[in-house]
Amino acid sequence: MSLDRETLSQLIFTVRRFVEERLIPLEAQVSQEDKLPEYLLDEMRELGLFGLTIPSEYGGLGLNTFEECKVIMEMGRTSPAFRSVIGTNNGIGSQGIVIHGTEEQKRRFLPLLASGEVIGSFALTEPDSGSDAASLRTGAVKDGNDYLLTGTKRWITNANIAGLFTVFARTNAEETGSKGVTAFLVDANSEGISLGLPYKKMGQQGAHVCDVIFEDCRVPQENIIGGPERIGLGFQTAMKTLDRGRIHISALSVGCAKRLIELSVAFAQDRRQFGRQISDFQLPQAMLAESETECYAAECMVLDAAQRRDLGGDVRMLASCCKLFATEMVGRVADRAVQIHGGAGYMEEYAVARFYRDVRLLRIYEGTSEIQKTIIARELVKRSS
Repeated sequence: MSLDRETLSQLIFTVRRFVEERLIPLEAQVSQEDKLPEYLLDEMRELGLFGLTIPSEYGGLGLNTFEECKVIMEMGRTSPAFRSVIGTNNGIGSQGIVIHGTEEQKRRFLPLLASGEVIGSFALTEPDSGSDAASLRTGAVKDGNDYLLTGTKRWITNANIAGLFTVFARTNAEETGSKGVTAFLVDANSEGISLGLPYKKMGQQGAHVCDVIFEDCRVPQENIIGGPERIGLGFQTAMKTLDRGRIHISALSVGCAKRLIELSVAFAQDRRQFGRQISDFQLPQAMLAESETECYAAECMVLDAAQRRDLGGDVRMLASCCKLFATEMVGRVADRAVQIHGGAGYMEEYAVARFYRDVRLLRIYEGTSEIQKTIIARELVKRSS
């Protein structure tokens, strides 16, 4: 279901105002303290930001992919840490349930995720299984009507505040690759779960990742996403979830690029050298023009892929195209922004310095740029066969 144009415009206006009046003023504080204020999370809950993509019948706003991208582009105009805390509930932490969950699972879990009462987390990556996700080693052994999960998941976003994990584990040790992997919904308070300390990261302070260790963690078989009939089909759930997630990250990249361009233009108009604004010189103008052109191209790609997905199209290759181009694009835009700012761009007090670090991660998580290239090439060959 999609919103009417007026409702969508009002939602975008509300989010834009929230970003400008509440989030941007807190960027420096969150970066220094590496923590989001609890009252801010309550405000996000009141605005419905935790349930943007969750169907309305389960308490969410039910945005389609195109509408989600328009909203996330607005959220991208501030520190990515703010988006990160709501990102898993709207994406990889909930979409497995939305796409393949049973009706009972949807009724049980989605309202809690939509309200923000529970934070969802996506536990796929392992110490020896990052880009090669199909080689995961976490095992799930049948024990009566339950499964015992054992293994370690690494760099799991929002794990330290999560109430629900989507965990991918191998239920058939004899099968290799993507076969034999099953997706489980695991209560974060279950016995047999422990967390590592949050990692100290290069950027995105305020958004936390840590290891999640499962030691004979008992999970009832009714918590298999889609029910027992979907045993061994978890990798398919992961990939379908990541298709939408990659478009989401691409939209975030566009939003970050727009903010960086705004900051660059403002600085170029304010900064004077040789008696003139530096915006009057052709080389800074060229950098601004290149950034704006690339940002516009990425925005068009993202919105086109989003609309195609909403129409039921196969967007696996297009999602990877968006993720590859948009995340690489914002890295170049951030680099130019620092260059336009000169020495000031290297100083912590300027937002471009934080963004420069923050956007670097976008090329890595939810599939590195190299993995996106592999997917694109593989899909092209498959379609020509």
